[in-house]
Amino acid sequence: MTHILLAVNDTPAGLAAARTAIRWARRSDASLRALHVLPDWAPLPTPPGRPMGATGAPTTGDDAAARRALGSAAVLHHVAELARREGVTVETVAMTGSPARAILGQASSWPADLIVLGRSGVRHVGQPFVGSQVLNVLEFAEVPVLVVPPPP
Repeated sequence: MTHILLAVNDTPAGLAAARTAIRWARRSDASLRALHVLPDWAPLPTPPGRPMGATGAPTTGDDAAARRALGSAAVLHHVAELARREGVTVETVAMTGSPARAILGQASSWPADLIVLGRSGVRHVGQPFVGSQVLNVLEFAEVPVLVVPPPP
């Protein structure tokens, strides 16, 4: 194994996946790429009342997009710091779009030998305890996929 693709987010399962991928990269001396995908359909958080920016003016879509980009950068920075502490070099990539499509695209173009991602905490009636994006990655990945549960 020479290339591990970590699809990470700021959930407990996502961060558990990061720790797992870092351990595997260290043990196998593999290259590690951490990918954070901002879904293009994700609702933007709206605080109660009228959303206000730092200047007191109403926020715009650009402000919300900037906050989401900062959040993405923060997640990737945190993963890079975890990897640095373990002596692992990590390349970070931030994207916007369909998470499954972005993960599969990165896995193919890089090319990854293993995809590591966190299990979703959302369960739908009659469905396994993984989200739709994880299911899409599992269905269409051409390399092994390791799905990491959140910590107990």
